[in-house]
Amino acid sequence: MQNNTTKEKIMHAASALFFQKGFSGTSVRDIADKASVNVSAISYHFKGKQGLLEYAITHYYEAYFVEIEKTLRKNEALSALDKLKELIFAIIQYKYQNHQFSYFIHRELSFDSIFVREIVVTYLAKENHLLSETFLEAMQGKYHVNKRHFLFMQLKGMLMTPFMFHSETQNQMIGSYSTENFVRHYTEVINEWLDFSVRELTVK
Repeated sequence: MQNNTTKEKIMHAASALFFQKGFSGTSVRDIADKASVNVSAISYHFKGKQGLLEYAITHYYEAYFVEIEKTLRKNEALSALDKLKELIFAIIQYKYQNHQFSYFIHRELSFDSIFVREIVVTYLAKENHLLSETFLEAMQGKYHVNKRHFLFMQLKGMLMTPFMFHSETQNQMIGSYSTENFVRHYTEVINEWLDFSVRELTVK
């Protein structure tokens, strides 16, 4: 039990520091101090900072895909469009529940670093496959292939935007405007865009 508690403390500290200072700007000593553990504990549990990062990313994405696949199974009986909307809500909600690491990962993605190429690319390919499969089903194949591609690009952009511009997002989350409300209202806006896109393809 103690080992699990120590591991979780290290993970929590690393998540906050990677979010605040980036991976390269965070030292093992920083993590140990914030977690109130010895530096040796990080080596014991993760074999160093790189090992900690790889473990954290794996843990983040494995839980993420469990949530995605659970959402898809739960909503199999819905229409393709409603199933897509449920999936979008689950994605935004998960990323906000793990917002520090979500911001960190999306920020690193914009740098196209070695970190991205070696660790994240496989996960992004799986995410892209699951999302595009559901999206194309909802679009019913009625758009020209180029239009479907552009629409899918727009959807992915909307899913990433809140985690690329942290200050902009935080400005919308003041007072009683909680994270839960932000997730709900933001997904409603995406749903309106989806409804409009479906109406357009229906009449053309």
